[in-house]
Amino acid sequence: MKELLRQLCALPGVSSWEDRVRDFILDQAGPLAHQLRVDAMGNVIAFKKGEKPTGSKLLLTAHMDEPGLMVRAITDEGYLKFDAVGQIDRRVLLGKRVLVGPNCLPAVVGLKAYHLVGRDEEKNVPKLEDFYLDIGAKNKEEAQKLVHLGDVAAFDCPPEALGNLLKGRALGGRMGCAVLLTLLAEELPMDCTFVFTAQREVGARGAFGAAFSVRPEVALVLEGASAADLPGVPAHRRGCALGKGVVLPFMDQGVLADRGLFETLRSLAEAHAIPWQLREDISGKGDAMAVQRAATGVRTAALALPVRYPNTPVSLARLEDAQAMLALTRAFITHLSKED
Repeated sequence: MKELLRQLCALPGVSSWEDRVRDFILDQAGPLAHQLRVDAMGNVIAFKKGEKPTGSKLLLTAHMDEPGLMVRAITDEGYLKFDAVGQIDRRVLLGKRVLVGPNCLPAVVGLKAYHLVGRDEEKNVPKLEDFYLDIGAKNKEEAQKLVHLGDVAAFDCPPEALGNLLKGRALGGRMGCAVLLTLLAEELPMDCTFVFTAQREVGARGAFGAAFSVRPEVALVLEGASAADLPGVPAHRRGCALGKGVVLPFMDQGVLADRGLFETLRSLAEAHAIPWQLREDISGKGDAMAVQRAATGVRTAALALPVRYPNTPVSLARLEDAQAMLALTRAFITHLSKED
């Protein structure tokens, strides 16, 4: 699974431009799935038969996309002005390397030089419109030959080890994709539909359409959870921590977990000695919200990977937490297969 994650995190996949991630997943899932398709939203939907025929009863989902930047204007001097695609922490943008457009043109995020900043400006986080992308162009005409309005930029952060941690961008979503691909390669105790969703970072748009298409009875959403186990953060604000296992979210700003499924997941974690933790911070919302509300409603729960520094160019996670997510997802499928 570690190698799968490395390959997934090396691919740019800003919302609505998930092409490279989708192509990789299609290549991996093709020999494993009994049915495989891409829907109108760009979701990859893979169905695999299991020992027990249950049709579309169970949906397992993780998102392919990541936050990034989108070019909205080119200045006369050849700089690129941009908007955010999804949530981006503006405090960490300056000086970051990005890859622009389908050809992954290298660029650097720029801002007015520090010695030109006034005292009042120094106290505030720069606004998004103050930043620009520098591609090294001489002027607007030269920049227009290389970049088009609407091109997106992904942060250039190759995945690698950092001590005992994994470093890379989009770890929350791509780890979920790695878990699903790992399960897809196994013999399953029941039929399963695996969905790799698009456009989660801009409002869970892909998950909404996919859930309507599949019409499951039960859904398990794999995602990331913001870890704040950091210096200066009070214990009651830390939410979840790296190295303490998979997170069982009971609610966020968009969804309340199905009580029965949540208790099942907690009981399975205890019974199988799988490390787990609660997520006390209930901020944010994701694909679970969209899935739960699809059609006539879907019984929905989630599992999350604790991740430090989400919505930034680089995040950190632990492989052991991902292995706990994989083990609990596997146990959940087995448990569900035994139900009438």
